[in-house]
Amino acid sequence: MLKLTHSRAVLLMVAVTLMWSIAGVVTRHLEHAASFEVTFWRSFFTLLSLLVILPVLQGRAVFTSMRHSGRALWISGVCWSVMFTAFMVALVLMPVANVLVTMAAGPLLTALFSWLFIGHRIAPRTWAAIGVAGLGIAWMYGSQMAGLPLAGTLVALCVPVAAAINWTVVQYSQRHGHAVDLVPAVLVGAVISVMATLPLAMPLQASGHDLALLALLGVVQLAIPCVLAVRCGRVLKAPEMALLGLLEVIFGILLAWLGAGEKPGSAVLTGGALVIGALVFNELLGWKEQK
Repeated sequence: MLKLTHSRAVLLMVAVTLMWSIAGVVTRHLEHAASFEVTFWRSFFTLLSLLVILPVLQGRAVFTSMRHSGRALWISGVCWSVMFTAFMVALVLMPVANVLVTMAAGPLLTALFSWLFIGHRIAPRTWAAIGVAGLGIAWMYGSQMAGLPLAGTLVALCVPVAAAINWTVVQYSQRHGHAVDLVPAVLVGAVISVMATLPLAMPLQASGHDLALLALLGVVQLAIPCVLAVRCGRVLKAPEMALLGLLEVIFGILLAWLGAGEKPGSAVLTGGALVIGALVFNELLGWKEQK
């Protein structure tokens, strides 16, 4: 496999965020599939893809090792399943921009959860960033509360909360000498998501056109970029990953605007600027301190 240098990892991570960002615009072009059926088919195709990708990258022994992994792998898998499910349901219920900006708060929530549950120290700059990001989310939703469904808002918030729990569990396990392989954890999340959403997705109504688009999401938007992101994470530092990950928000909003005519409102742009600005400020200062 080609050696991944720092510059190649940066370029690859940009490509990863571009692949992640297609979910919103693709979802807007579905014909009949809705709500939990969308989640079921995307998770199903993700599962099929990972069943092929994992043995190729790590050998068939990866499935045996999963059975003997600690509980952190399974907790991480549950978190992935919540993220898979909540993200797609939120896209059905709410504008793409709102969902993506809400997700952008994930790294700051992770810092907060790490402080609460495993005693990580939070720098003053991070506390300030958390406060500014909170104001951004409040501004975005507060000014649109009458026009947005409460259920959609709560579902969208499940994504960064589950992500924060996931990374906190991973950090805790690594501190205690039990590294979690995130790619098998994604596979576990796909299995749980498929089993949980199938009963809720019945009767299945997706057309052939829908299945093609959802297969695209399962393979190109989720399975492949998740594997590549884990590989990039071995080369790039956490602040770099967090900053590059923000490109998903920018790409996603632009694609939904250009490809589906979903223009973001002024409140979303203002709130999003506060959230993303807070994260960029925090990560850049953290990167400078590390150097």
